[in-house]
Amino acid sequence: MRRVALATRADLPSWEIDDRFLHAALRELGCEFDCPIWTDPEVDWSSYAMVLIRTTWDYTDHVDEFLAWAERVASCTRLLNPLPILRWNVHKSYLRELEREGVPLAPSLWLLANDRSIDLPARLAERGWSRGFIKPLIGACASDTLRFRVDQPDQLNAAIAHVQHLLIERQQDLVVQPYLDSVEREGEVSAIWLAGQLSHGVRKVPVPGDYRVQDDFGAHDEPWELDAGARALCERVFVGLDRVLARLGLGGPLPYARVDMLRGADGLLVLNELELIEPSLFFRHRPEAGRDLARLLVD
Repeated sequence: MRRVALATRADLPSWEIDDRFLHAALRELGCEFDCPIWTDPEVDWSSYAMVLIRTTWDYTDHVDEFLAWAERVASCTRLLNPLPILRWNVHKSYLRELEREGVPLAPSLWLLANDRSIDLPARLAERGWSRGFIKPLIGACASDTLRFRVDQPDQLNAAIAHVQHLLIERQQDLVVQPYLDSVEREGEVSAIWLAGQLSHGVRKVPVPGDYRVQDDFGAHDEPWELDAGARALCERVFVGLDRVLARLGLGGPLPYARVDMLRGADGLLVLNELELIEPSLFFRHRPEAGRDLARLLVD
């Protein structure tokens, strides 16, 4: 039986319990596994037949180091998801590529680091947005995001300052979109896919008045049944992803993927994120999914 590494981070939050279902399933299958910390220089990654990236949730603060680590691991053993996908998915510009493949997104204003010519109020006025949302193109857990009202000078000025801070001082690319207030009522809905097959759905709901759907901010989650619109959107996402995989010279399907969706002002779902690096897979809402993934690893 192969020895498997489930890469994690130091100081994993105590509320993380999902992967315990995967751990239990691997034990039942007789698969030896460890949970080494990706930043630990003492780990011999070549000693594992496979390294599955799981809870490396601090990588967004150390992207260059993370990709260098992933390259070292991929050079000595099997890395999942594969290195080319990590490089593609680490920067949210991948969303633009999927949009070109016909995947619907919220209307987006893409801004590049160090661009000092951006007139944010003018760009927002052109689009007629009343509320806006700022998000860096490298980041997780709602870090450095900001929602604001265009018609309130204090909020608009804060947004202008935030954009300049991210673009100039932090040298980050970012996207500005209309704020989809459906997140406050419906939350963000996610579809978890294993080996190209739909496993289960989850709805993540923020605390009242907030937009952040992560456990870190007190949000809660619950099982969610995908409707026809969600299934259709996922199908379009995976058609686009298949083309990306072909371009990267990779066969599919990937062992795991999570499609995060928000409802737009017109009532239709749009893609918010396609999580392919270290997504929570919410096994607590379908424990048998942990067994499904475990079987993929040992087959």
